[in-house]
Amino acid sequence: MNIRLHANATTTPKTRAYIQSSDKSIQALADELGVSVSTVRHWRNSDTIHDGSHTRKNLLATLSPAQEAIVIELRRTLLLPLDDLLTVVHEFIHPDLSRSALDRCLRRNGVSRLADLRPAEPCDAIKAKPFKAYEPGFIHIDYKYLPQMPDESRRRYLFVAIDRATRWVHVEIKTTKSAQAARAFLKAVRAKAPFRIRQLLTDNDKAFTDRLQSKQRAPSGEHVFDKLCAETGIEHRLTPVRRPQTNGMVERFNGRISDVLASHRFDSQEALETTLKRYCHQYNHHIPQRALNHRTPIQAMKDWQTTHPQLFIRQVRNHTGPDIYSAVRNPANRWLGVISQ
Repeated sequence: MNIRLHANATTTPKTRAYIQSSDKSIQALADELGVSVSTVRHWRNSDTIHDGSHTRKNLLATLSPAQEAIVIELRRTLLLPLDDLLTVVHEFIHPDLSRSALDRCLRRNGVSRLADLRPAEPCDAIKAKPFKAYEPGFIHIDYKYLPQMPDESRRRYLFVAIDRATRWVHVEIKTTKSAQAARAFLKAVRAKAPFRIRQLLTDNDKAFTDRLQSKQRAPSGEHVFDKLCAETGIEHRLTPVRRPQTNGMVERFNGRISDVLASHRFDSQEALETTLKRYCHQYNHHIPQRALNHRTPIQAMKDWQTTHPQLFIRQVRNHTGPDIYSAVRNPANRWLGVISQ
């Protein structure tokens, strides 16, 4: 049997058992065993003969000065919101740091307000209006250029879809930004989304519409993306020309992706894809959103499904892998959600 003793222990379990069973006085036992009176008194009054754990019962969950400096620099450089910064800290710096401890750290160092860290906007800057509230099923779609990796012969494109009500996102990397790529992406979004897509908003890029290619400056309805929308009963809306802020929700998420790309170094396209998929999974399942009352997109979808089940075609569940949904019907002709790992 392995005996674990404290480094400064002057007795063994056998000696301690002898002390507890002996009828001799404390002083007599101390003289006999060559230990102090306090040691004999301690073990005679103890219920065990083994050393207890010397680990703190309340483990410290604070940042070291070096860790705190890294956190402050991340806040200043990437302008990460508190919950996003907490996710990064848990992943790479301190897994046990609490949200309140991080908030106190930011306050101590004068970086608690992101508005104070951002550069001042011109007085004549166009102010974006808040988005109108919608039920799940109103999707914003756009694409973003990705940096070319050393093992790639050409750059690729990240197509992004985000739901206005729940902030749920789905992304896919395409080799082109063509209309066919946009059509394939919309099909994938419909397959992954646990709710019915009724409306979507895009800009006027030729991947999504032929509006700017016609003299009437109106979509013809013959574009492959518009045809898919018509076939599936989706209302396709377009932003006003030269007004990207109308599609600001997906633009803001693209900004998050830019922060991820700026804070990582990638050696291959596989590393880039893995990081983006991991971040989107974190975003959907683990990063609370202030616009959602500090809930995650998955939590928001669960609440919507509880109150408005008619909007959903699949069961919303938390799971550990990427967002993979499939659907089957039971004999009662109802949709059942199945998560495949």
